[in-house]
Amino acid sequence: MNACLRFLTAFATLATSLPLSAHDLVIANGRVMDPASGLDAVRHIGITGGKISAISEVPLSGDQIINVAGHVVSPGFIDIHAHGQTTGDMQIQARDGVTTVLDMEVGVYPVSEWYRSMEGKAPLNFGAAVGHITVRFAAFHPQLRIGHWAVNRARVSGLGASPAGANQIASEAELKLMDEAIRRGLDEGALGIGFGINYTPAADPSEIEAMFRIAAQRKVPAFVHTRAFGIAAIREAIDTAKKTGAALHIVHVGSSGITDVPEVLKLIDASKAAGMDLTTEVYPYTAASTALESAMFNPGWQDNLKISYGDLAWAATGERLTKETFESYRKQGGWVIIYMMKDENVEKAIAHPGVMIASDGIPFVDGKGHPRGAGTFARVLGHYSREKKLLPLMDALAKMTILPAKRLEGHVPMMKNKGRIAIGADADITIFDPAKVIDRATFEAPTTPSAGIPHVLVNGTFVVRDGELVKDARPGRAVRVTP
Repeated sequence: MNACLRFLTAFATLATSLPLSAHDLVIANGRVMDPASGLDAVRHIGITGGKISAISEVPLSGDQIINVAGHVVSPGFIDIHAHGQTTGDMQIQARDGVTTVLDMEVGVYPVSEWYRSMEGKAPLNFGAAVGHITVRFAAFHPQLRIGHWAVNRARVSGLGASPAGANQIASEAELKLMDEAIRRGLDEGALGIGFGINYTPAADPSEIEAMFRIAAQRKVPAFVHTRAFGIAAIREAIDTAKKTGAALHIVHVGSSGITDVPEVLKLIDASKAAGMDLTTEVYPYTAASTALESAMFNPGWQDNLKISYGDLAWAATGERLTKETFESYRKQGGWVIIYMMKDENVEKAIAHPGVMIASDGIPFVDGKGHPRGAGTFARVLGHYSREKKLLPLMDALAKMTILPAKRLEGHVPMMKNKGRIAIGADADITIFDPAKVIDRATFEAPTTPSAGIPHVLVNGTFVVRDGELVKDARPGRAVRVTP
């Protein structure tokens, strides 16, 4: 009897590793690197119905087989902070290995309308927070509150909210409208509450605290661009989160912290050690970008940002600004590049344990903008991990896969199937050459696609194949909270 049991056990073990049935697609001979499990070995990946159906040490059979020997097979990259989410911008990010793109800072409103507007148009998975900026705009312009998402979004997508929505203190009635709108957005599936406090300077601490309390009550994170730059503003956000019990994610710690990044990282670590649910992210560039017409450039911006006119470049032309051109372009409105960080501080954030990688990518206009929307992830893998040896490849991958997935999966169950190579996980997969992956986007040519990423799959469908964009591929699905 014991011999029979041993035979059956051995047979069952062997059977799980044999190709008993064909898969839709097999990714063969790749070096599978999965930060969630620590797997780093040559494996064969089977994909069926948009899911990972096998991870095998022995070859698998399939309707299609693609040999990726010498390449890394990684979970698809999750960009937890990107703006715009147009089809074109997503296709540019696909070439950088991104499979899921989320707008968690500015966010959207109305939420259901935004999700409907994206259906069938997305090469990548997509999702968003409900945005305090957008909601505040709507509260000050009630005639546009319903059915005018495109108008609202057009006026705040560049973070250039209306003067009333940015610079006017809210009345009790307007605060009530904001409260209702944020709760409605969460009911409609928003992934959290996004804040751009620096863009709404009239939103005083009591207003922000009230909105944080909603996040705490609904058990979703607050994703926060702080009121100013440096450790004092970051401490304000942390103190508000402590007071209200809200989970907190501080966006782009490199630009939020500027010269205070080392002290900011220590503060974040200490707060986490004390029990706070607190995370942050960084993009791998020393220049930021935003809309010149935004409230960030209200009087006093030089002290806030610790820069002057010559540190700003008009994105459309690359020209450095003067006092005269600053005033002219601010009236016109448009994107500027802001040279405000030191590489040593950006490097500290990239290498720091637990800090995610996110692009903060902004919409490209006529091919102009910031290269972070095209090259963030390849830049970390190629320049900072391989060339500068700032962090091991597995650690770099964790920052763009499992860490953002875990930030969300506690209240967004579908994120448990992303950011990992596992049986049953969504087949969001990025395949790259570790010796060649690199960003090629520059400030002069910001949409130039990254190199060394020949294949990217979203829900089992190629969006990049053999180094070329699959132009008509639209396999992206909504990432949202469902009842």
